[in-house]
Amino acid sequence: MAKKSMIEREKKRQLLVDKYAAKRVALKEIANDEERPMEERFKARLKLAKLPRNSSATRLHNRCQVSGRPKAYYRKLKMSRIALRDLASLGQIPGMVKSSW
Repeated sequence: MAKKSMIEREKKRQLLVDKYAAKRVALKEIANDEERPMEERFKARLKLAKLPRNSSATRLHNRCQVSGRPKAYYRKLKMSRIALRDLASLGQIPGMVKSSW
């Protein structure tokens, strides 16, 4: 099980990303538009830099929904390999059987 503080930090980051997503997209469009004057583009870049760092989507890290583990994460299932194996062994995932030979 991951530390509660790390799980909560990731939730906080997700909230910030959702909150500032539209603003970031608008500022990036202005900053990357070659048609606009250089001063306007520069102002957009400054405004973008003033936004909170954790509002950037690249700072998010996938974590297991069951245990909070950050590594060995399956995107399709939104859980780590360890949690997946535990649930499969208990028979809680339909159609999944533990392999043995």
